[in-house]
Amino acid sequence: MGLTSHKVLALSALFSVLMVAGTVWVWPRLARRSWRAVLGRLVTIVGTQLAVMCTLGLVANNYFAFYSSWADLLGTNEDGPVTIQNQLLGRTKGVERISSENVRDTGALGRDPAQVGRLEKVRLPGAATGLSTEGYVYLPPQYFQAAFQDKRFPAAIAITGFPGDAKNLITKLNYPAVQLKLTVENKTKPTVLVLMRPSPAMPRDTECEDVPGGPQSDRYFSEDVPSALRSSYRIAQGPGSLGVIGNSTGGYCALKLAMRHPDVFSAAVSLSGYYKAAEDPTTGDLFGGDAQRRDQADLSWRLAHLPAPGTALLVGGSREGDGDYFTETERFRAAAKGTATTVSAITLDTGGHNFNTWSRMLPASLGWLGGHLADPS
Repeated sequence: MGLTSHKVLALSALFSVLMVAGTVWVWPRLARRSWRAVLGRLVTIVGTQLAVMCTLGLVANNYFAFYSSWADLLGTNEDGPVTIQNQLLGRTKGVERISSENVRDTGALGRDPAQVGRLEKVRLPGAATGLSTEGYVYLPPQYFQAAFQDKRFPAAIAITGFPGDAKNLITKLNYPAVQLKLTVENKTKPTVLVLMRPSPAMPRDTECEDVPGGPQSDRYFSEDVPSALRSSYRIAQGPGSLGVIGNSTGGYCALKLAMRHPDVFSAAVSLSGYYKAAEDPTTGDLFGGDAQRRDQADLSWRLAHLPAPGTALLVGGSREGDGDYFTETERFRAAAKGTATTVSAITLDTGGHNFNTWSRMLPASLGWLGGHLADPS
């Protein structure tokens, strides 16, 4: 049974209830003053606490989608992306299709790709960096319609938070269904979605950085992924061909990629993203001890000290419930005033750092992003 399985959660909850009930039943029998009774009381207390904590942990993981499998949790996922730099030598730079999946919540539209589009599970190889990760590509209905058979489409790369799996963007935020609804309602243009996790070098959190002597994640997202997509799908080139959107770590990555590579990404959306690279045990030393590289990964510092790129950014979050997000966002927006970088905002009054908050902002965010991408041509 998988880590996020409802059966696992139900069994854990049942075990917790039995542990509590068993503790209540056995406690009077452990009231004696002997080392065995004291040990028994200690075991029942610790066992009950651990059972309840495990259940609460499973509930939190299912809601926030920190880990998608036992292997993901334990860091033993041999099928996931690796950091061996010569991994892809001699292999095609094109996207490797793994399987096709149904587009969820399509209602009466059914499953015809010309009506609902198609969702493909893929592996996105990095011909230049040697990195690789699994993700999903959503092709809009127009991709399969005769009127668009010779047209190339804009694409938006969507990046989830760390250490989340790309599937969270389907099961938690349902990007394909939201994009489809907006397209049907003529609120955005047909766009290919590329759903990814934020690090192609799991279990390390690379913060979309080119790590000295380590994974070249910035180059992977800005060079390898666009190249792989264009070699396998009808993806447009030039201005307005690519955008990027993300939540949490993915939001930070989206802003940074667009600011560093405005020639690649025409626009970016950050949902509760931060503005300075995280530094903790999951990241290790991202900058090789180079203070200048660390400064350049601080997006507010970049606006204050480097030429501002001519790109459009949308930052979304809440005034209350998401830590220091609002304060940091206001500081970032202030730094962008009067520069070539335009920063728009979606601000909710309240909302936590979670999928519920991001779901509320997603339709408007995808609509905004589509407005900064080119039409299929």
